[in-house]
Amino acid sequence: MSRKILIYGGTGGIGSAIGRSLQSQGNEVYLVGRKADKQQDLVSLEGVHFIAADVTSAGVFDQVMEEVGPELDGLVYAVGSINLGSLRRLGAEDYSRDFELNAMGAALAVKAALTALKKGGEAASIVFFSSVAALHGFPLHASVSMAKGAVSGLTLALAAELAPRIRVNALAPSLTKTPLSEQLLANPDAAGALAAQHPLKRLGTPEDAARLAVFLLSPQSTWITGQILSVDGGRSSLQTGR
Repeated sequence: MSRKILIYGGTGGIGSAIGRSLQSQGNEVYLVGRKADKQQDLVSLEGVHFIAADVTSAGVFDQVMEEVGPELDGLVYAVGSINLGSLRRLGAEDYSRDFELNAMGAALAVKAALTALKKGGEAASIVFFSSVAALHGFPLHASVSMAKGAVSGLTLALAAELAPRIRVNALAPSLTKTPLSEQLLANPDAAGALAAQHPLKRLGTPEDAARLAVFLLSPQSTWITGQILSVDGGRSSLQTGR
């Protein structure tokens, strides 16, 4: 049975991978992003709708829902940032921007979609994106770790508030090969060293996160809520020593 899923960050690496998987299963997918240029093939697929929007613009979430319509089965907030810097370099604007993009945007997106989610199917589901950096301490990650930690807290709070009608979970990936991380991975030696820090000895792919997100959006996961699930090659919990 076809379901209607809304994906913020739908033209990014992970968001577009989720969209492709959902579309291939016959679902109706609404992708929200600033530009569709790099995902034109996805946007042109049957059952895929693109909404050009910036999540930091005033009133954007209500405007998106006007296009999506009165019913919705699932919502993904896959908007993120990788803003690294020392405590001395980071300023109030960095913290505010990262919090607005990652956490506040997620909360406002759900608020705008709440009535539609309640009118959707019986297995209505929300998927957020936290980060391994909110579970494991890394230097130079103060701003993004703080923002993603807020996403984890939001996941638990909304899962409790919206149960039993709507489920809320989050994924916490480690470094994933997406356009957002291109600069970090531009040097092959540096990319190899980062991959080696994971017990599974590789970096994540968009599909690694997308597969689990699609499962959490499906009726097959109806007894899962309030979870922050690591998709990180073991980095947050394992030390292999080799």
